Amino acid sequence: MTDKISILISHSIFEAGPPPARPPQGQQNYGPQFQGANNQTQQPFFQYSQCTGRKKALCIGINYFGQSAELKGCINDARNIERFLCQKYGYQLNDIVVLTDDQKDPRSIPTKENMLRAMHWLVQDAQPNDSLFFHYSGHGGQTKDLDGDEEDGYDEVIYPVDFKQTQHIVDDEMHDIMVKPLPPGCRLTAIFDSCHSGSALDLPYIYSTEGKIKEPNLAAEAGQGLLSAVSSYARGDMGGVFSSMSGLLKTATGSNQKASALSKRTKTSPADVISWSGCKDSQTSADAVEAGTATGAMSYAFITALTQQPQQSYQQLLGSLRGILREKYSQKPQLSSSHPMDTNYMFIC
Repeated sequence: MTDKISILISHSIFEAGPPPARPPQGQQNYGPQFQGANNQTQQPFFQYSQCTGRKKALCIGINYFGQSAELKGCINDARNIERFLCQKYGYQLNDIVVLTDDQKDPRSIPTKENMLRAMHWLVQDAQPNDSLFFHYSGHGGQTKDLDGDEEDGYDEVIYPVDFKQTQHIVDDEMHDIMVKPLPPGCRLTAIFDSCHSGSALDLPYIYSTEGKIKEPNLAAEAGQGLLSAVSSYARGDMGGVFSSMSGLLKTATGSNQKASALSKRTKTSPADVISWSGCKDSQTSADAVEAGTATGAMSYAFITALTQQPQQSYQQLLGSLRGILREKYSQKPQLSSSHPMDTNYMFIC
């Protein structure tokens, strides 16, 4: 996060109109069909969550007290999101874990060990139509990508309060813990209010404000290789994923296309995972002040947008977040998902 700056929202940015439709139920197929095991016709699929099952949340806010890059609003963000989820979306306090560096219980301090343990708790026993929520407000950064799935050559990272002793947490690890175990139809909504967080959960589909996937869709070009890999991922067959990798990589030219293709074939999931981030991978996020209270700009914008208009489509909410932050900041919030999605559906959690 960068220096604190006051946010002033003097007018509503929403236009009246009919509410968007809720996401459909059942399995959603996409992409061309292919022949799978036993000559069975298969097709990649995912399932939207109806968010009618159990609700669990993990909120992490780190101010880094006494450290050289101390922040002001991150603990407030975690508490504000906790309150917002309870008041607006029916979450219960008993089903929310909050890690902040102002607590006395050592288990509630956002150390690397506690953060990873809490991430595992969040997704434990997840079921279809559950609604899980992950919020992080703190420092973010980048480190050299070692597996070739990042177009810019860098993995995104977040920093526990004890990062100087234990190092950062890389996006690949967060994806492995919080995305891969989820069944089809289980929702995980993530918010990263941190610098360089555009792809902090390693979700392969990133959307523009027009609701379109930003990266070129290589599925049609790659053919059965990509689709077989997606199917293998859905079955948990990582051997199948990597065995069909070479054909796909041959269809891509240039490191950016190869990284995009690798990300899609190894990080696509049939679960319903959505990530809202405060900025692009190349940008910083502001540690702001609103009404005299320190807050992260992205956390404030998320609460403000959905308080002013609770029924928004994914595309509308992305536009709302950018509209709020555009008043004072250059950072551009990002929307990404674990599967190709229709952004005209209503955001629910």
